[in-house]
Amino acid sequence: MTAALSIMIFDENRIRASIIEEGLREAGHDKVVVLHDIEGLIRQIEIICPDVIVIDIETPNRDMLEHMFQLTRSVRKPIAMFVDRSDASSIEAAVEAGVSAYIVDGLKKERVKPILDMAVSRFKAFSRLQQELAEAKGALEERKVVDRAKGILMKLRGMSEDEAYSLLRRTAMNEKKKIADIAQSVVTASVLLGREGA
Repeated sequence: MTAALSIMIFDENRIRASIIEEGLREAGHDKVVVLHDIEGLIRQIEIICPDVIVIDIETPNRDMLEHMFQLTRSVRKPIAMFVDRSDASSIEAAVEAGVSAYIVDGLKKERVKPILDMAVSRFKAFSRLQQELAEAKGALEERKVVDRAKGILMKLRGMSEDEAYSLLRRTAMNEKKKIADIAQSVVTASVLLGREGA
């Protein structure tokens, strides 16, 4: 399945890029594009639309790393980054920027495939966590709106909490909408009519 991946390699050093490319091709990856110029890199990534990005920086300076980390924040792809030297702050910045694999002094062609596989797996796991977090936040926001709508109905119509919830649920079923959408309508109408605090 991984053999179908399209991979983009960025390395200003052509010899080092060829080592990575050779390792990937030997591992069965035939959709490999190599770029050597950092100018317009994001645009090239948009055009090529690779499944995975491999970045190799021989001797990274602060500006180069910052540029790469900006890239990783703007591109939603698994990224494996190879560097010759690093420090704790660079590693921390790479993790925060979303680099899936940050490899120090590890450029050997036989290591490229397992590192790439690990980068893809980590990216997928991280993406799942982000999705779950977004869903949890959404559910919490919906719950807050429903609770607010119940409070409004309880005040304005003298209902119990269970009665208010039943009314919201019944209305949602009748209108084929989510309870949170009906609750938001109640909250919006209450705000517009100046009744929320009544």
